[in-house]
Amino acid sequence: MRVRKLTIAAMALAAGLSLTACQNDDDAAGQSTAPPAASTASSSDGGSGSDSAESPNGTGGPEGTEGSGGTGGTGGNAGTDGAGEDGKAAKCSTDELEITAIDATVGGDAEGTVAVDLKNGGGRDCSMAGYAGVDLKTNYGTVSAERTGDPAPRIVLKDGETVTFGITYPINDSGGSGVRITGLVVTPPDETKSVTLDWPGGSSLPVTDGSGTPVRVGPLGSAGQGG
Repeated sequence: MRVRKLTIAAMALAAGLSLTACQNDDDAAGQSTAPPAASTASSSDGGSGSDSAESPNGTGGPEGTEGSGGTGGTGGNAGTDGAGEDGKAAKCSTDELEITAIDATVGGDAEGTVAVDLKNGGGRDCSMAGYAGVDLKTNYGTVSAERTGDPAPRIVLKDGETVTFGITYPINDSGGSGVRITGLVVTPPDETKSVTLDWPGGSSLPVTDGSGTPVRVGPLGSAGQGG
């Protein structure tokens, strides 16, 4: 009988150990299912799990998504503003401008007018602002035009576009030979290189007392704008 009782006790102990082991296994299995559920929630809020893990904030969710969007926006702006350091068109140079001049005097006007066209032929957008330099070559030397003082906003010329400014001068109706004009020198704004053209206006200026120049130049766009 003693042997039988020991056997029954041993079997009961083994059954108890087996039950405890099963319970531990069930608890471990229950705990192992929690991380995948948390990972799934993170992917839903903040994109992929790897993106959330690499987020500078150390968290997923909307903050990670917002950071990604901000980076994309910066890249887009850099591409759009790539025309220059500050996003503005570069200055027009003399070499990329086609400069021509025509007589634009209207009958009955008290003064003569010459219109000068600056056409962008550089193959890119460029900008100018202010006044061009204007000098008339004469048989008595050079006569420099004076600015009218009108506002001179910055103008962006697309490739192939033209901007025009006007030169006004007194008409010689004195009956004398006056001051004979032999040429026109134009220097684009902010440039030092000039272009010499034939003078298309009246052949001479009236003789003055030398107190000041009788020739005036307007800002860019002051004589209309061509195409």
